[in-house]
Formats: sequence, structure tokens, C-alpha cells
Amino acid sequence: MDKIAVLDFGGQYAHLIANRVRRLGVYSDIFDGEVSASELKDGGYKGVILSGGPQSVHEKDSLQADSGIFELGVPVLGICYGHQVISHMLGGRVDRGEVREYGLATVSILNKGEVFEGLENEEQAWMSHFDQVVEVPSGFEVSASTSDCPIAGMWDAERRIFSVQFHPEVTHTPNGMKVLGNFVGICGAKKEWSIEKFIEQEVATIKDKVGDKKVFMLVSGGVDSTVAFTLLEKALGNDRVFGLFVDIGFMREGEVEQVTEALKGLGITNLRVEDAAAEYFEALKEVYEPEQKRGIIGKLFLDVQKRVFEEMSLDPAEWILGQGTIYPDTIETGGTKHADTIKTHHNRVPEIQALIDAGQVIEPIAQLYKDEVRGVGEKLGLPHDMVWRHPFPGPGLAVRCLCSEEEVGDVEDLSELNSKISSEGYDAIVLPVKSVGVQGDVRSYQHPVVLSGGEKNFEKLEAASIALTNSFAEVNRGLYLLSGDVEDLELKKVYLTRERIAVLQKADKIVMDFLYEKGLEKAIWQFPTVLVPLGSAGGSGESIVLRPVESEEAMTANFYKMDFELLEELVGRLEKVEGVDAVFYDITNKPPATIEWE
Repeated sequence: MDKIAVLDFGGQYAHLIANRVRRLGVYSDIFDGEVSASELKDGGYKGVILSGGPQSVHEKDSLQADSGIFELGVPVLGICYGHQVISHMLGGRVDRGEVREYGLATVSILNKGEVFEGLENEEQAWMSHFDQVVEVPSGFEVSASTSDCPIAGMWDAERRIFSVQFHPEVTHTPNGMKVLGNFVGICGAKKEWSIEKFIEQEVATIKDKVGDKKVFMLVSGGVDSTVAFTLLEKALGNDRVFGLFVDIGFMREGEVEQVTEALKGLGITNLRVEDAAAEYFEALKEVYEPEQKRGIIGKLFLDVQKRVFEEMSLDPAEWILGQGTIYPDTIETGGTKHADTIKTHHNRVPEIQALIDAGQVIEPIAQLYKDEVRGVGEKLGLPHDMVWRHPFPGPGLAVRCLCSEEEVGDVEDLSELNSKISSEGYDAIVLPVKSVGVQGDVRSYQHPVVLSGGEKNFEKLEAASIALTNSFAEVNRGLYLLSGDVEDLELKKVYLTRERIAVLQKADKIVMDFLYEKGLEKAIWQFPTVLVPLGSAGGSGESIVLRPVESEEAMTANFYKMDFELLEELVGRLEKVEGVDAVFYDITNKPPATIEWE
């Protein structure tokens, strides 16, 4: 089978590149960025792609490719950091950019030869970088540019080496698949890869790895764990796979009952539902830091699993742990050698990682993205509603309920930052809370900035959000005020409590009911509702942030531009919830903000 090698330099989209190549029908393997050229030659790869990454080529011990890769005689494509590596290694020059580019940019195509064949003279593309190539190596010519990045693409026609600063692998580069498709064509690779072949190969892999043991599967009722469970049963049979669904106390209203009935409807009868809500609230008492929250939640999953094992008198030697982990969980946790940790997913805490390293965990869909998981689910015959169910995080509403150990008098002084933003002509205020983001493949934990007033136009608001997050390092998320007085809001000292979760559950139910009532469940890929510890001075209320997004694989996302009349109707319903003082709309794409706030 023909195949293409993807060299991983720690970029958030390294595996997404491989995903896209497979989607084009060509098998792809991922290697560490410093893999030897001889290994690739021995493997018979038809082409090599160098991924993005969080480093600068000028850093001490920065990652470089084996120079022999450029002498293999196969086409090479560099993306983002890979673009810079090619320039740096072959005699060009890379400098720090004057302007950070995070988000959409207009790329002028200067030469359509080969890799840009079929594209327009100007294309929209996704950027996420600071460094940039300022001088091409000998033998190269500039093939693309943007207003802030004069060398956004280059190529050496004789050696068939191509590189681009933008990310063709993400859905936000509309014609990015044409670029990758052109490269696959240049490589002469045959299209022999499919979801059916993945299922066939994974069933064989499961049988080989599990051997004569059984699988104790942690399930959530979401598409990932359900597809993984079904794939395990296909390989091993119903009697060798047991499911445990843990109610952690942070589920949606009615979620436990709905999930239980849905799984039983699939014929999954070997399932136990464990109420561990009290344990989770106690373990998370007075915890506010996002990474600490996620770590506690992940570890407690294992504690509950061990307790159930003992209660059921199961022999650990006869079982291995099963999880519905998908690749974004791994890459955002820094699960590849050079990737930055964006946020630790509950299924990637150190205790579980230790079990993985010991060969005691099986994750049949860990190399897939959400869109591929859905494809597998459909091929396995799962119901449409189950396959296309909205994603919901394993830690549940715990990571949508922000906490704070500070009160208004303890927070950092943001007046200087607000003055700078105001001087740029924005009617905006930076909030004294922080959320997780990803900028230039690196984790950020910075402030949201709130825009208010002005024209209700999401295109203009999006442009302002992009400009602010690109210009101010202290900001990684833009919001728009829908309801309430932002000047009256102050920071509250609050933690995870049943009372706060109850408020969030009510708001979340209103949002989800509205989503289906208005027929928006397909247009919106995921709709987190977030509770933020900002409320009216002297009161006990807080704020709600609406975070609807469009995406396919969770590695990139656009915020959904909802019709303002519909939005006003939704806000009217949320304003009736006791404990809600203000409502915001998240107008940030990913990057620079992650989909979830924590």
C-alpha cells in the first residue's frame, strides 16, 4: 500500500494532516520530527510532510529534520513550522514577525505551479504563527504571500520541495484539501485507504492485544465511548466487554437516565451505572485551577473503577481498561513527543498514562478524529442520532463552571491594558477571569475581552476579536455582551458546589432545548454553556457565556454566528434563571481559544 510520512514537530495539527491524507484515500504514518531519512527510505514512503510546531527554529535545541530527507528524491511539503524548518535548514532566513497571525488571512497565490493548481488568485487560509520566513533558500521562489507575511509559500520546482506558512489541513482553509490533494498527486501515491480497512485492521489489533483477557470499558454515552464499546464487542463478543458509566455529579439535567436508556437500546446490557457524585464534589471542594480539576476528575475515575472491581470480585489480572479516547484528547494533553500541553484530558492523567505505558489500556479509536469516529459508527450500524450526538466533555459541567479563589479586591490591575485597548478605538473591557487557549501551538491561559454596544454584526465582531487576540498577548478570547451591565460585574470567590452546578444545569437545558426546538442541532457542532464567577456587586448571581461552534474534528472551530432575533429569544429565557446576572456570546475561533473554557 502506498503511504506518506508525516513528521510531527509537536504541532496541534500534526495528526490532522495525517487524517486529511487518509481522507484523500492514501495511508499515512506519523513519525517524530527527527526521524532518520534512512528509516523513511526503507519504509518506501512516496512523500514527506513536515508539520507545524510550538518552537522557534532559533531556540536552543530547536527541532530540525534529518537533512537527508531532502535527498530522498520524494516530494516534501512543509507546513507552518515545517515551512520555517525548510528555509532554516536549506540556507534561507527566518525572523520574528512584527505581527502575530492567529486566524483567517487572505493569501495571494503568486505561482500556481503544481501544489496550488486549481486555486484562485486569492484564497482564505488559516494562520497560527509568529516567526516567519523572510528570505528563501537558493533554488526556491516565493509562491504565496499575505499582507503580514510576504513569504507565505515557497517552492523548489527541481527538487519538488514545497512549503506554506498557513495550515491547509484545517477546515478553515477552504481549499486546503486541494493543496494536500495536489501534493498527494505529485507524490504519485495510490488511493487505497478507507474507514472499512481501518475497522478490519482494528478488529484484528484488538484481538491480538487483548488476547484471552476481557475489557472493562469506561463509557460516557457519547459517540466516542459508544463507538469504541461497539468496536470492542465486534472484535471480542458481548460477554468479554463490560461497561461502567460513572455519574460524577456534573452531568446535564437528565443525562444519566438518557444515556442509560440509549445504551440499553443498542443492546448493551453488560453495563453498570455508578453514582459517585458525592465523592467528586468532596474531592473538588475549594479547587479552582483548571488543570488541577481535570487531574482530580481523571484520577477519581480510576478510584471508582477499582472500587467497582472489588465489589464485583473481579480479578484485575483477567481484565484491561478500555477508553473511548480520540486523538484530540492526546494531542491537547501534550501526548506526542514535542507537543505543548493545552489541557489535560481526564483520560490522560498520569495514573492512566502509567497504565497505558504498562500495556493495561486499550483505546481502539485513539488514532481517530471526531469525523472519522462518526464514520466508523455509521459503518458499524449505530443509530444516526447516537453517531451525530453533540460532544460533551468527560469531566462534564465541572469544566464549564469556572471557579475563583480571588475576590474583586485581590485581582490584578487591568486598567493599563484596558487603556491600551481603548486607545485602539475599541469599546471593550478585559474581564478579571482567565480561560485556556491555544496560540501558535502553545497553551495560553489569558483573559477574555468583552465588546459591547455598536452594530450587531458578527462579521465585524469577529474581525475585532481576531485583531484584539492578535495584538494583545494578555487576551486569548473575545466576547460580546448580550445582557447585563459589564461595569457592574465583580469577581466572586466561588468553587464547585451543587448549587452552582444546578444553576448551570438549568441554563444548559434551556440552551440545548432551544437548539433542537429551532433546528440548529446540525448547524451547530457543539454548544457549551459556561458559568463564569462574575456577578452584580453585592449580589450572589453570576454570568453565562454561550459558546456555539462549527467544527468537524475539534482541532479547529469557528464560533457560530446565530441570527440575532433567535439569540434575543434565547437570552430572554436565560434571564429568567435565578442567579444569572449577565449573558455573553463567545466570538472567538479556535485558535486562539479552545472550544471549552477549561
